[in-house]
Amino acid sequence: MSASSALPTLASENGLNRYLSEIRRFPMLEPQEEFMLAKRWKEHGDRQAAHKLVTSHLRLVAKIAMGYRGYGLPIAEVVSEGNVGLMQAVKRFEPDKGFRLATYAMWWIKAAIQEYILRSWSLVKMGTTANQKKLFFNLRKAKGQISAYEEGDLHPEHVKTIATKLGVPEQDVIDMNRRLGGDSSLNSPLRQDGEGEWQDWLVDNGIDQESALVDEEEGSNRLTALREALNVLNDRERRIFEARRLREDPITLEELSGEFGVSRERVRQIEVRAFEKIQEAVKHGLAQIENPRAARAITDQTAL
Repeated sequence: MSASSALPTLASENGLNRYLSEIRRFPMLEPQEEFMLAKRWKEHGDRQAAHKLVTSHLRLVAKIAMGYRGYGLPIAEVVSEGNVGLMQAVKRFEPDKGFRLATYAMWWIKAAIQEYILRSWSLVKMGTTANQKKLFFNLRKAKGQISAYEEGDLHPEHVKTIATKLGVPEQDVIDMNRRLGGDSSLNSPLRQDGEGEWQDWLVDNGIDQESALVDEEEGSNRLTALREALNVLNDRERRIFEARRLREDPITLEELSGEFGVSRERVRQIEVRAFEKIQEAVKHGLAQIENPRAARAITDQTAL
């Protein structure tokens, strides 16, 4: 897909405001318009449709990229890598599965940015397994939560606590901590007066950030489980569930009651029942792929 050649470009940090203003000119897509564009791209290779899908989600890339500014890498390159992930998502997106493109693209964008960060940091001279990625992006937060601020090697109890929390071997925690502590770029000052270090500005892993940094395979499992779970609903249940739970701007009960010719209370009952069915189906599906952590996450996601 060659849509990248026609995309707005961010040349440097100084041009960030201009770039953000430029990408805001591209309108957000309504669900039906997005669906039809995705069908045109998937079934007919319509590059104009693909380009419109990409440009309408550039703001999503920029928003995600801003969360990684603390790693000391050029924001222009972070955004560029995120755009590559977005184009891969558009290329692989299957509109008939019933999901919005943004839900699917989020994982591709984050995966592309994280891979770029892992390639770029001098301290990452190792493989890129899921556990190593998890350690790289979460070790500092885990140390802060248990007040493990000591220089050099971690106390054995701290090592054990972090390894248990992150679900990784204790030796991996020791090795990664040594790499982080031994790389001067983490401790290099931000200003000439010596105040402030780069590590003070690493991305803040707040609420839901851990789930946002899980590896691509886990994200794919979640999407697959939810897609399959939607098949347990009949047409009316699916329409109401998607309209109330999966849309960025949920449709009101009153609108849906008019659409189906039933009371608002009946629509609410159908929504609740559909959600219960989805919960059970998702748990069952993720149990089959042995991913109970994702089961909890996707259940929370659909409850929002």
